[in-house]
Order: sequence, then structure tokens, then C-alpha cells
Amino acid sequence: MPSALLSLVGRSGELDLYDGVLRARNADGTVRFDGVPQDCYGEKLRETVRSWSYMKFPYFAELGPDDGWYKVGPLARLQNCDIIPTPLAEAERQAFVATLGPAVVHAPLAFHWARLIELLHAVEVIQGLLADPELLGDALTAAGPRHGTGIGILEAPRGTLIHHYEIGDDDLVKRCNLIVSTTHNNQAMNEAIREVARVHLDGHEPTNALLNHIEVAIRAFDPCLSCATHALGQMPLVVEVIDADGVVVGRARRDATVA
Repeated sequence: MPSALLSLVGRSGELDLYDGVLRARNADGTVRFDGVPQDCYGEKLRETVRSWSYMKFPYFAELGPDDGWYKVGPLARLQNCDIIPTPLAEAERQAFVATLGPAVVHAPLAFHWARLIELLHAVEVIQGLLADPELLGDALTAAGPRHGTGIGILEAPRGTLIHHYEIGDDDLVKRCNLIVSTTHNNQAMNEAIREVARVHLDGHEPTNALLNHIEVAIRAFDPCLSCATHALGQMPLVVEVIDADGVVVGRARRDATVA
């Protein structure tokens, strides 16, 4: 399902996982905003809630909750950056574009191809870090002036991860806001499931085949629902078909297998 993309990029537009600025790209590939410092994320992003979900719904402030949803993660990073700063991964990024075309790719299964390219990039970066004198040194801690507010954003494997803390004079956390990767992708996952239903649901009884298609769509985003909802316990996959009067006319459930 077409949507905007969000990720960190380096200050020259390169792929950057740890120390970049926020860039957003519209579904058609045009840049919506760029160069946003990490501590200014609140000027661009908002969150809303729905009565039927434990998860929040982030969106671009200027577009509103209905039109401002977006995707994060490997597929967003790969298409949001201008270049990958390691040669082997950059060659694979160019092959990705040559194969799928210059338009933004929104297919969830393309997340897996993007992950492989990022894995190659990570190996190249690790190779360069092995002889880094800072990693081989004796300094194990860092010090600096005390601040009451701390904001950090990085690109986790699943996507953009935002941590925002405010600390009181008693050193206790008085406010904390986390927007994890799965929360960013909340509406994108919902849209993917809706598209699966359009294609594979006959309007009556949910089948095992339908559950398989739903799982494929959800797993492409690699969600961590316990992180995004702070819920404890098992999370079975439950699909219900509800008619126009609100009556459940079909139901299927799949429990997680316990090793």
C-alpha cells in the first residue's frame, strides 16, 4: 500500500543508522522534509490513539492522522537515502533500483530484499570498525554536563527508534515517550492486512490460507507487539468476520507455538 517513508539519513543524504537527521519522502518519491535534527522530531510527528488498539498511531503533523501515516524500516531506509556509503551494499542498492524501477517500491515482501542489502552494509562497516582505536582503547565510560532532557533516535533493524526522556532534580524520570519501529508501522500493517482481506476473504469464513497470507504480510514488517503495546502474555492471531450489523459470522484463531 503506497505511503510516505521516514528514516534517518546522514547529513549528506547517505544511509546512516546511528547519527543522522530525519528525512521523509512522499509515496511518489518526492521529499516531504529533510535535515530535521533529532531533538526536533516533535515538530514533525504526532501520535493519536484508537479505542480498538493498544498501539498508538503516529502521523506527520502537517497531514493529520488520516493521511499522514508512513512506513519505516529497511525498505524505507534503502529508498530514502541517496547512497549507501559502503561499496558492495551500494552496488546491491543500485541493482535493487534497476530491477524494480525508479518509482518507490511499497510491496511488503520487498522488506526482505532490503534487509539483505543492509546486512551486507553492516558486515562492511564491522570490517572497518575492527581496527578502530576507540574500540580498542581503555575508556569504558563517557561523561558530560547534566541535562534534564534527552532525545535519541537511531535506526534499529525494524526501523526508526525514538527515545525521549525528561529527568527531574531527584534524578527520577518524570516523562518518557518512546516511538518504536512497530508503532511507526502500525497503520502500514493495518493497510496490508486490509489488502489481504480484499483479495483472499470471501466475506464469510476465515480459512487457514487467509491466516497464512495475513501472517506473511505482518511478518514482513517484523513487528514487536510487546514493545509497541507493553502487553504481557501470549498474543494469538485472531481473525473475525463481522457483518454490517456487528454480528460475528466467522472466526479463526492461531496460537503461538511454544518451543
